[in-house]
Amino acid sequence: MTRFLRKTHLWVALLAFSLLTIAVPRQAAAQDDQDDPPTRVARLGYMEGSVSFQPAGEDDWVDAVDNRPMTTGDKLWADQDSRAELQLGSAVIRLSQNTGVSFLNLDDHTIQLQLSSGAINVRVRRLDRDDDFEIDTPNLAFTLSQPGNYRLEASEDGTYTVVTVRAGDGEATGNGQTYSIHAGQRAEFSGTQSLNADIEQIGDPDPFDSWADQREARWQHSRSVEYVSPDLVGFDDLDDSGDWADNGEYGHVWFPRVEAGWAPYHTGHWAWIDPWGYTWVDDSPWGYAPFHYGRWAFVGNRWGWIPGPRAEAPIYAPALVVFVGAGGGWGGNIGWFPLGPREVFVPTYPVSRTYMTQVNVSSTTVNVTQVTNVYNTTIINKTTNITNVTYVNRGVQGAVTAVPQNAFASAQSVSRAAVRVTPQQIQSAPITARVAVNPTPQAVLGGKASTAGHVKAPPAAVMTRAVVAKATPPPPPVPFAKQQQAMAAHPGQPLPKRELASLRPAAAARPAVKIAPPGKPAMPTTGHPVAQPNPARPGQPTNNQPMNRPGNPPPNQPNRPGAAPPENRPAANQPNRPEPNRPPANQPAAQPNRPPQPENRPTPPPADNRPPANQPENRPPAAQPNRPPASQPENRPPANQPNNRPEMNRPAQPENRPPAAQPNRPEPNRPAQPENRPPAAQPSRPENNRPEPSRNEPAARPNTPPPAQQHPQTNKPAPPPKKEPNKPEEKKQEKLPGV
Repeated sequence: MTRFLRKTHLWVALLAFSLLTIAVPRQAAAQDDQDDPPTRVARLGYMEGSVSFQPAGEDDWVDAVDNRPMTTGDKLWADQDSRAELQLGSAVIRLSQNTGVSFLNLDDHTIQLQLSSGAINVRVRRLDRDDDFEIDTPNLAFTLSQPGNYRLEASEDGTYTVVTVRAGDGEATGNGQTYSIHAGQRAEFSGTQSLNADIEQIGDPDPFDSWADQREARWQHSRSVEYVSPDLVGFDDLDDSGDWADNGEYGHVWFPRVEAGWAPYHTGHWAWIDPWGYTWVDDSPWGYAPFHYGRWAFVGNRWGWIPGPRAEAPIYAPALVVFVGAGGGWGGNIGWFPLGPREVFVPTYPVSRTYMTQVNVSSTTVNVTQVTNVYNTTIINKTTNITNVTYVNRGVQGAVTAVPQNAFASAQSVSRAAVRVTPQQIQSAPITARVAVNPTPQAVLGGKASTAGHVKAPPAAVMTRAVVAKATPPPPPVPFAKQQQAMAAHPGQPLPKRELASLRPAAAARPAVKIAPPGKPAMPTTGHPVAQPNPARPGQPTNNQPMNRPGNPPPNQPNRPGAAPPENRPAANQPNRPEPNRPPANQPAAQPNRPPQPENRPTPPPADNRPPANQPENRPPAAQPNRPPASQPENRPPANQPNNRPEMNRPAQPENRPPAAQPNRPEPNRPAQPENRPPAAQPSRPENNRPEPSRNEPAARPNTPPPAQQHPQTNKPAPPPKKEPNKPEEKKQEKLPGV
């Protein structure tokens, strides 16, 4: 019995030890996962005009540069007559003029964009089930729920937002209200204390929309998508700058059209971007995809880029290079050369084993065991010198590029600062995974650091204005000035997230956002014209394109209320707009606070001689055109036919439906607006080109017969009296109502 108990205790001890040894690595791995950076960034891929950039945590604005990676906290401003494009692989965000945006959050599953002012066009190509795509403006948060084509506009004063959905679906939230917006709808949201919504059909594209469509078509028709993943950022720029060819050893290879002596990672600069650290920013218009994904090889007598496996999801890397003499020695110079196919990339920032495996297998064909061995050597054992690896590009003539240490750490142009190094120096210099030199503030601002304070920055009131958000964004980035002292212990290596958090003040304010309370579905309302303190809205068309000017009346309709519904949409297709108690649009303006009066507008027959039964019951007779009898002149009603005339001069009866049936539209106390729209603006009516004498005439007519009797139960106007058979013009009116 004693021996049995001893064996039992031994087995229990062994089991406990085994569980402990398993739990510790798992706990360590979980801690490492917390330090992993996002696997994607936003590339500033295209610019027109004057575009300014502000790095996360900094106060200075500088000129933006092509191919700059952007992440959480970064801000962008497109000035007058300027445009910009941000590419994220699964989505693209295009900015119109006078537009300011910033990333409140950007990680593997979240895109939270702040639109402070201006207009953006958003194309979402893929949206996974666990992805969140949110755009926050000063008076609402808009959540995209499907891939599609979206446009958002925010007024400069922050009082209204316009959302246009050409394809897709989304939801706007603000002040405890939510509104669903579907494909083909354009919604205007006004107010900051309460959110008023007016939804109508979208109009024709304006110049900004057309420009966005052209940029999108360029991506859709790119030939390079045959060789790379469609989520690989920047592949569409390869078409016009190089050629694809098949190689027996490497497969598909892209060869850039460059001058003799060119080498990868030679024309550009090194910027410092948290949480990756030193990041390569290339000067070439096509210089993004080949420097953050894939590998380079010297094939024949020229350099070629080999993308990663097409089936693998691309994972962003700041630069796929190996450093030479980066410890501060080697004559005070720092050099590097591109990684070759099947060579392992070692991040200079804290990462987990899983991340290091993913970032390598997505960029090249490599053995996972090899990646694990390198991870154990360089990350676990903290060995930065890699002396037991043979790199194929190290010995290629011109492959190694070197600059003085100060030029490297201050984002200076590499092509201008490059120094010559001999093959003997390259072979004798140590190989390392990171540069043990801390960056300067100029490296944070990037290649245009000298323009700080000399660029067109957005109005301070625009970029500091709070926006409404559904998701709580992460804390703001720690300014670089607060990190410098802590970085001295590990030169050239970004601080882990936990250490960064300790540098952040306990009471550090989050970005200027107002978290929206839980919202309840609301019905859009009408009759609330959007205020327009700045009529010249960014990205808006000229006067020959009125449909896309939110809230602005078209030039040929000066008196149309901005929120009026389109006239060519039948009421049956507008479930969110109850019409029964709405005063006729052509009725003279009612007095404020005056109870509803009987309508004195002539009641014409339905268009196209359709019987009254085919008309929706919730549309008042006043919505029908004033059509005279067919045999009469178009501008004169028939004379001396008191009993045969259509109900044109009969005063309409007041509606007896209580206003309570319209909880979203208390119309009785609102003055109706006169509508001076010419018939040409009503394409669905057959009388488009005929003048209507009764639209601007007084309501009381000299030949107006007494009011019609109402049905005692329905309170609806009784049908007109039947015509006597001996009355003239009977055959001419046989299709009119009441016959």
